[in-house]
Amino acid sequence: MNEMDRYFDDMLDRIYDEENNDVVLLKNENGEDIAFEQIALVPKQESVYIILKPVQPMDGLGEDEGLVFLVNEGLKRFELVVDEKIIDEVFTVYDQLVEEEEC
Repeated sequence: MNEMDRYFDDMLDRIYDEENNDVVLLKNENGEDIAFEQIALVPKQESVYIILKPVQPMDGLGEDEGLVFLVNEGLKRFELVVDEKIIDEVFTVYDQLVEEEEC
């Protein structure tokens, strides 16, 4: 297993662990670590998405906004979702999960 596979597997273990509150570190296109707070893991149809909020402010992102990533286990990576339709659908599922939990 190479270093990137181990890195992905470690991050995958963290995001699936409901008791884990550690920051999630993802590498950007320059190989730099970006720290995120995990907001939610959202299953949608055959895919799994994760909503992450940057620990440090990011350009173009409000203080209470998060980013949606597709968990691609086959390719062993987290893919930033830019399709507004998918993002809206993921947040709709997230809102439903929050409502169910509050009842």
